[in-house]
Amino acid sequence: MTAVYEPIYEPWDETRGAEIIAEHAKQEGATLVILHALQEAFGYVPEAAIPMVAQALNLSRAEVHGVFTFYHDFRRKPAGRHVLKLCRAEACQAAGGDALAARAEARLGVSLGNTTADDLVTLEPIYCLGLCATAPSAMLDGRLIGRLDEKRLDALVAEAQR
Repeated sequence: MTAVYEPIYEPWDETRGAEIIAEHAKQEGATLVILHALQEAFGYVPEAAIPMVAQALNLSRAEVHGVFTFYHDFRRKPAGRHVLKLCRAEACQAAGGDALAARAEARLGVSLGNTTADDLVTLEPIYCLGLCATAPSAMLDGRLIGRLDEKRLDALVAEAQR
């Protein structure tokens, strides 16, 4: 039996996107604020929104695209129901993070930056959670997890797959 999950984001709608952009266009640092607001509403930043943001802020598409691609948190398509982020900073890599990332990819059947076929889990890199003193760290749906090892990783993957 295949589980059916209710969407947690609104479907992309140009009119709704324009409302979000207009709501935040006068704020300081509006480009980032708008991109975050769009992603919060739709689960990603639709490609069609980039020229809309550029026009509203009197920026070039390249400038908005540059901001979008510079920050790793912005997505080109909706995330899965759960988001598992693995720290890929140098300290976590040196403490065994590469092996744990490979293990998570194998268990989920996707590489970093992708979502499982059932749209249940998105596996993403993150660059420093500040918990890397002794072992790699992770984040599941916004919850920080330090001292990551194979056992804890397997438990996180199992939790995300429920």
